[in-house]
Amino acid sequence: MNATATVNEQGAAARLVTRAYSHFLILLFALAPACLIAYLFFFQDPTLKFEHHLFHEFAIAAATLAGLFITYVTWRCYMSSGERLLLWLTLGFLGFVLIYTPHGAFTGMARHNIWLFLLYGPASRLVMSVLLFIGLLSFGRPPDAVEKRSNLRYWLTWIGAFILIDIAVAGVANSAIAGNLWVRLSMEGGALLCSALSVAVLLIRRIRSPLMLIYGISITAFLLSSLAFILGRPWNHMWWLAHAIFAGGFLFLSYGIIQAFHTTRSFATVYSQEEMMARLAAAMARTESALQELQQTNQKLEHLAETDPLTGAANRRQFIKLVEAEIARAKRDGTPFSVLALDLDHFKSINDNYGHQVGDEVLQAFVDKCLNAIRPYDGVARVGGEEFMVLLPKASLDLGQSIGERIRSAIESAVFESKVGHRVGVTVSIGVSQFWHDGNTIDTIFRAADERLYRAKDEGRNCVIAL
Repeated sequence: MNATATVNEQGAAARLVTRAYSHFLILLFALAPACLIAYLFFFQDPTLKFEHHLFHEFAIAAATLAGLFITYVTWRCYMSSGERLLLWLTLGFLGFVLIYTPHGAFTGMARHNIWLFLLYGPASRLVMSVLLFIGLLSFGRPPDAVEKRSNLRYWLTWIGAFILIDIAVAGVANSAIAGNLWVRLSMEGGALLCSALSVAVLLIRRIRSPLMLIYGISITAFLLSSLAFILGRPWNHMWWLAHAIFAGGFLFLSYGIIQAFHTTRSFATVYSQEEMMARLAAAMARTESALQELQQTNQKLEHLAETDPLTGAANRRQFIKLVEAEIARAKRDGTPFSVLALDLDHFKSINDNYGHQVGDEVLQAFVDKCLNAIRPYDGVARVGGEEFMVLLPKASLDLGQSIGERIRSAIESAVFESKVGHRVGVTVSIGVSQFWHDGNTIDTIFRAADERLYRAKDEGRNCVIAL
């Protein structure tokens, strides 16, 4: 007991330490970009730039294609599960793609109208962060109806709204207020604030499912990306780092969507390894219990199929199986066995005089008397109304006659008392046959036992005939 308790304590301590370590790794992974931001902020010259329009256009094109693909996959998951979070994720990805695409398309305008090129980035991140925050607030709510999921007008309305935002950003970029730094910083700050609120909601609601962990890390990356954009200037290293952090968060969230698509198509019902192991253990326990119940039921059914329901003795089918097995053993070993054919004398008069209930009680008591008179490994079977047979393994004809006489004597000397107070006496006639002596098939030894039983009846009943 002490050793077992020690092992359990060590296991609990190991689980506690490893769980704390896993939380530390998650936190380290989520905040790793902050180290890079701090490094560039404190140790790099902010005036150093890498202005490469073709590379930027290529990166935006790749991001747009990835965004379109993951938007489609998220939409497929939403159409399947109706989960509200997936609706807002779909709209967030779609809004980001439609608003972010002009950021790449207007890269060539960077030298002529920096704001037309620049403002689409923070606008797309602001829209996406707002929609992801709304989606997080809807986490756990009932799924949407199928009619809403497939409502084309609903989706076209959102697409129209995103296009209007594109037009509004273009209007701001070509207005007098575009040059004010607060325009860009307000949008980037709004994206940062929404991402921070999303992280806070995750922590307050203690949402810990595997895909929501991916969601939280990705939102943290978006938060740090907005911070880097606020600290950076167009084309400098902080600005490029902000793009890289955002891309990392976006791709990581895309990975979560793919996992949902290939499993439950839901963010709410994908389980952690611990939950899966617990559910598997519970399912295995239920299966084992069901198998045990099935085995017990099968045993009961098998017993019922092989047993006479009134007396509890074997039925004719089971008795034949036992005799066939004994024949196989006798042929293999060369040893004989005997069978007894028994019939209660004048049993019909018991039913006529006392009723079938008393007759049934006499049959039950008769089987008990037989079991007490035979050997432990002998078998009794009811093969007809008042007809019975007894299997005597490794018994010669003489021994079979002796056991038959013991049964006859026990029945003759017994008084059967019914539950209603009747005292009934009964006798039995018995025929004996032996394998090898009377034949080597089940039909021949049964026929010999039956013929000797009829002779016992003809010779006055209440006797045993073996020859």
